[in-house]
Amino acid sequence: QVQLVESGGGLVQAGGSLRLSCAGSGRTFSGFAMGWFRQAPGKEREFVAAKSWSGINTHYGDSVKGRFTISRDNAKNTVYLQMNSLKPEDTAVYYCAATHYYSDYLDPSEYEYWGQGTQVTVSS
Repeated sequence: QVQLVESGGGLVQAGGSLRLSCAGSGRTFSGFAMGWFRQAPGKEREFVAAKSWSGINTHYGDSVKGRFTISRDNAKNTVYLQMNSLKPEDTAVYYCAATHYYSDYLDPSEYEYWGQGTQVTVSS
């Protein structure tokens, strides 16, 4: 079992920045690719970013490319999402998730473990 806990969400003005953290406990992150997803009210869960266990492979959703950066510290069992140039349309609950199958990084159903989510609200 892996428990994931997100933190760092909050209210920020458009153009601002936030850094989300996702701390894992239980089993280590060893072998897990990590992803960030978000879900706004009335919308489907959307892929944001993913990074492989080794860190070599990274992917971003089209709507966040160039603004968000995913990173991970395997020694600390923590993955981060640095969000810059935030827009009101980035408002959502952000979730981190873990999967053994990086090839399926876009598909939420392939992720085995999920955090409880953290709210990000961007005001205009």
